[in-house]
Parts: sequence; structure tokens; C-alpha cells
Amino acid sequence: MSAIKRKLEVVTEEDGGLLFKVAFASEDQQRVNQHFGSARAFVIYGISPEDKQLLVISEFSDLNQDVNEDKLAEKLALLEGCIAVYCRACGASAVKKLLAKGIQPVKVSEGAEINELIGALQDELKQGPSAWLAKAVSQNGLDKSRFDEMEMEGWDE
Repeated sequence: MSAIKRKLEVVTEEDGGLLFKVAFASEDQQRVNQHFGSARAFVIYGISPEDKQLLVISEFSDLNQDVNEDKLAEKLALLEGCIAVYCRACGASAVKKLLAKGIQPVKVSEGAEINELIGALQDELKQGPSAWLAKAVSQNGLDKSRFDEMEMEGWDE
């Protein structure tokens, strides 16, 4: 039996130049207010330096708070392709599994606003990403070649 109770996926014909996907453990789709392992809902956005797009809202049925690691499998599958998951906390076992899948867990304070976190990521992309974000962008094949940068700058021979 699936632990996913509801899942809304936004389908578009193109990605609009979105660079990567980021997940947020949130019951209200506004604030990060869930621990990763016991999160009852995730919101996933596609993000670029200039834009954001809601991609997925997924709600899970109530999960028992025990040492059973099987509850993580469906969450990890849902987050496939994300570069990060923002949450209130994350256990060591879950951190290890997330990192193995190339997903950076990011611990934030209770009630951190999703729009503000996305804005901070966008600012970071514009100004030069931190080490973890640069690594995630690079691992996902999102680095632009120098020639692409020159073309954007209006470079001529």
C-alpha cells in the first residue's frame, strides 16, 4: 500500500529554463514546518535565477514514528531529481540516504517562508553559488560553458 495520500503535479509543455528542483517539507505549502522523516507533505519547485514554478505537492498518509526505515523509500522516490530538500530536521540515516542520491538536506528554522528561501537561492545563483549549490548545479549538468556565457554577454570575435 502506498503512503502517498494525494499528489498534485503541474504539467507544462516546457520547463521555462528552470535549472533545478528543490523540495520543502511543508504541510501548508507556505512554510517549512516538518521534520524530513515524519513529513506529511512536500512541495517541490523548479527554480532558475529569474523564475520559480510549483511542480508537485504531495501528501502522505500518517506514518508510524518508529525505527522502520521503509517510510523513507517513498519520500526518496518522490524527491528524485531534486538537488535539495529543506526541512526542520533530518536524522543521520536519512541524511546519508539523501546525500547518496545527490540531494542536499538543508535544515532551517521553524516556519521559514518558502518564498524567502527560494528568493535566497535565486540571489545566490545570480551572485555566485555557495559550495553545496555549485556542486549540485555542476553534478546536474547545469553549468554553462564559457562560450554560452560569452554569448550572453554579447561577446564578438
